[in-house]
Amino acid sequence: MSSSTTAAAADSTKMEGFWSNWKSQGTVAMELLYWRDLKQSGLLFGSVLLLLFSLTQFSVVSVVAYLALAALSATISFRVYKSVLQAVQKTDEGHPFKSYLDMEISLSQDQMQRYAENVQYYLNSMMKELRRLFLVQDLVDSLKFAVLMWLLTYVGALFNGLTLLIMAVVSMFSMPVVYEKYQAQIDQYLGLIRTQVNSVVGKIQEKIPGAKRKAE
Repeated sequence: MSSSTTAAAADSTKMEGFWSNWKSQGTVAMELLYWRDLKQSGLLFGSVLLLLFSLTQFSVVSVVAYLALAALSATISFRVYKSVLQAVQKTDEGHPFKSYLDMEISLSQDQMQRYAENVQYYLNSMMKELRRLFLVQDLVDSLKFAVLMWLLTYVGALFNGLTLLIMAVVSMFSMPVVYEKYQAQIDQYLGLIRTQVNSVVGKIQEKIPGAKRKAE
């Protein structure tokens, strides 16, 4: 077997591992976004919103400091309470957080390598896509990207980054449920919109020289 074939096989194995890992993580995320477990989804949704709203009122340093103080207050209070309770009852149950202190939380070398490969894949894909858009490999796609950036200038004038992030989080936890409930109606309207957009794009391709895709 040649070295090129071996390298191709290795790359194929890495990609299969990447996509299997991505699918498993995506499944967990979808379970949360679709509120399969109300307790876990509600806890995550509330925590993220609380953090984002806090950042609208305080600096990042203040929010981190307050969160650390709140966590320390809870753990120290519980630690003192258990110690007093053990002294009164004359028991020796040990440290109340012993199970968590003994828990392995360090990342293995394989895990670090897998996460690094994931980040590398996303960065490479993003850079290739940006190069394709900015160097106008496909005129229609570049025009779409330009229109999107133009619209974002108006969005940026109306909302700041944190407001957009809050809206994105609310949409992430609400739209999947709404779509699942009204999928037929939404698909119908999306189909009409897609047809109109494709019609407009087709007319633009006919009028602009070089705008037609190579496949056509």
